[in-house]
Amino acid sequence: MTARTSKRTLYRLRGVSPTADAMFDALDADQLERVHADFDIPENLGVPAVLITGSFEQPVASWCDEIFRTTGIEVSRPVNRSAALLMLAVDGEVYAIGYDQGFRLVPDRLKDHRFGLSFASRRVDPGRIRDLVSHTPGGGRTDITLIPSGTSVWSLGIVEHTQIVRRLGGHLDDIPLTISRDNPAKISSAEGGVGLRIRLGVEGADLIADIRAIARVLREEKPSPELEFVEHVVPADDPSLVTRLEAVLDDLLGHESDGKIRVAVPMDHWDDYMAAQAFRARINSGAAGRSTDDFDLEYVLCRARIQRAGSRVAALREGTVTLYRHSRADRADEIWKSSTFRWIEAEVFLDSRRFFLMDEHWYEIDQEYLKAIRSHAERLIADTPSVDLPPWVLGEKERTYNASVPDQRPGYVCFDRDNVQTALHRGNGVEICDLLSPDNVLVMVKRAKGSDALSHLFSQALVAVQTLRNSPEGRERFAEKVAAARKGCGLPKDFRPSKVVFAILLKDGTDLNADTLFPFSQVTLVQTARVLEAWGVQVEVVGIASIPPATTSTGFRWSAA
Repeated sequence: MTARTSKRTLYRLRGVSPTADAMFDALDADQLERVHADFDIPENLGVPAVLITGSFEQPVASWCDEIFRTTGIEVSRPVNRSAALLMLAVDGEVYAIGYDQGFRLVPDRLKDHRFGLSFASRRVDPGRIRDLVSHTPGGGRTDITLIPSGTSVWSLGIVEHTQIVRRLGGHLDDIPLTISRDNPAKISSAEGGVGLRIRLGVEGADLIADIRAIARVLREEKPSPELEFVEHVVPADDPSLVTRLEAVLDDLLGHESDGKIRVAVPMDHWDDYMAAQAFRARINSGAAGRSTDDFDLEYVLCRARIQRAGSRVAALREGTVTLYRHSRADRADEIWKSSTFRWIEAEVFLDSRRFFLMDEHWYEIDQEYLKAIRSHAERLIADTPSVDLPPWVLGEKERTYNASVPDQRPGYVCFDRDNVQTALHRGNGVEICDLLSPDNVLVMVKRAKGSDALSHLFSQALVAVQTLRNSPEGRERFAEKVAAARKGCGLPKDFRPSKVVFAILLKDGTDLNADTLFPFSQVTLVQTARVLEAWGVQVEVVGIASIPPATTSTGFRWSAA
């Protein structure tokens, strides 16, 4: 049976008019000549479109000479890789799809670098992330995570206000694409970065319908709450602001290297970087440039430094870096050529604002910090708690409340101040939890008049979970206490904490939400949750309901305090 869909990478192009002539004119003429391109105008799609086909040819493979030198046997084998590029305009937007090596025909300057990522943040299931690439600004560090079966985004340990997500992939939530139209239950996935890699319809009508469905998601939907941090890094698009930023960078390029400018491999060409055996940088020079076995940042910065002030950024933007599949760096070995500007990252400050250059684009990376913290805290605070806790009588001490819970809620066990002793935790030992729920959830209880009490609560949870995860002695001692309290019905032998609930009574019984939780506590809560979720432990925050003390017939108030 012929497949109705095929996994392809879809790009959205910027600055290209939705006409066949404009699409053709946007392409690189030298690249088209190199692949001996043929051109066609598809008539059956019903939208403006251009099809380019060709091939990357090499008469003798680069490895033939090495084989001869190694074995003495002469070998002559050609390399011929096909290439096709379909460009089409749908509802005024121009898109491109590459087949085999056809993706190399899409000029980088035309790509919408947030297109695939924006779709993924709206439609990928946050609980089934399979592929995530994040970059730490100023640190030169890129983290790549691949989990074929999928996992929760928060188990990946992302720090949303300090990391830029560059690619995100996972299982798709329901969307009316060709892949699921006939079978809504069919599992599909997508990987979004600069482009969007997804199964698209093969028939013309199906392909157009799928592109429209993708565009509708981007136009009408907001990112998933768990993934909205992907878009918290705000692109700096204001021309006057970019001019100021590049003026600062130009001045920075005029000084000796101090580590503020680093190498940044273009994310959409990571495979090319790994395959390359030679790199040639050329900056404002008639010479061929310098060939090295890796990208030579020092050479690039040296060339930039000798340029006239005010022209250094332009020199990098107009300069080129060429990657070759063989160390001899012949034209026939060329893999990819790009602007030198794509290969650097830099951090620039304007007053108290911090900006970051990556892939030729500027981003402001601190602007949404508090918003990101608040958003995460809101997700942690449960509207419908998973634990059933009785109301707290205002004025009642915390220890009294904890001790009363098992009498009011059968199945709960109180371990308030019933600490576990280990070789590592002598003296007072470790308080594993205040309450253990019937399904073995660790419940940490706190009456909080300020953020200091909650900081202690969050620290207690980290120590408790660490003890149960990493200390056989700690697990054994806690299991003994549970078995004694439950009259022989203890914990499973393979018990590890899978969930922690922070149950909080704010002063005066104020309802717990993101508006009433102390701002500093929101920061420490989110930091704690990130660590626990990276360990595979779910975090939930619940507010404990309160009731006033009972009043006697004589007018006196009674409390169990």
